Amino acid sequence: MKEEGEGETIIETLSDTLDSSFKFHLVTDILGFVLFMHQQIPSLLQDLTLEFDELNTEFAELETAIVQAETCSLRKKHASRKREVRMGIRKLDKLMNTISSLRTALQLMITEFPAIQRVVLILGPSPLRPLHVYELNFSSETAASIGDFIRNRIVELLSKKAIRVLVSKGAGSGSSAGPTKLFLFVQAPSSINLHLHFLPKRDFRYSKKIVPFKVRFSCRAKNLEREACADDTHTAKAITSHSSNVDDVIWFQCRHIVKGMASRASLTEE
Repeated sequence: MKEEGEGETIIETLSDTLDSSFKFHLVTDILGFVLFMHQQIPSLLQDLTLEFDELNTEFAELETAIVQAETCSLRKKHASRKREVRMGIRKLDKLMNTISSLRTALQLMITEFPAIQRVVLILGPSPLRPLHVYELNFSSETAASIGDFIRNRIVELLSKKAIRVLVSKGAGSGSSAGPTKLFLFVQAPSSINLHLHFLPKRDFRYSKKIVPFKVRFSCRAKNLEREACADDTHTAKAITSHSSNVDDVIWFQCRHIVKGMASRASLTEE
């Protein structure tokens, strides 16, 4: 880990490339971290996902149990529990469906444009009135490899490292007063057409009053290669420009906006 200009922190990985899987899981893990640390969800996103899946499984099992119950009292017991489970599902349903749609949208975007280099997460009432901004950058020399979105140990370690870095920089220390929204922005070529999931926002800029948390992900192997070729001007330029020669790259806003849940902590602060 090292610092660069404008408060940007560089996180290096020993992997030869940051493929689609790396980018997808890094963005979604940091998104979950942002929601939790700013008290927009009551527990870690992984725990909420597990809870939601378990509730849906239990609901289906209770439906079967009610039909198969041999006594009236047993049917009433199952029916009572089914109502409780249904309430739990309803509480999480909108949040989990939105996050699922956002993850699908991000996968489609990265599949269309594996050379993705910039992603911005904005927490606040609107993109023009952000409370917190997280800017994630992927070095251009790592951008061309296509992956299969499988989560492996290297992805896991890099994700944990990124979150530790953000915590050390004070990310999440300023909680939002009550539920707010999380917006996802991605830079990609203007020719991309994913209108069901993304809106083009060519002139997007967030407020200069907000100091963003900036993290750049880079490959150590590629950095060493760059340094070794530093005396060869032609080669160095070739490495620097690899996969970065994309015309008319603009911002796209994800249509799936995550709305925070009211939690005890946020209600207390209000």
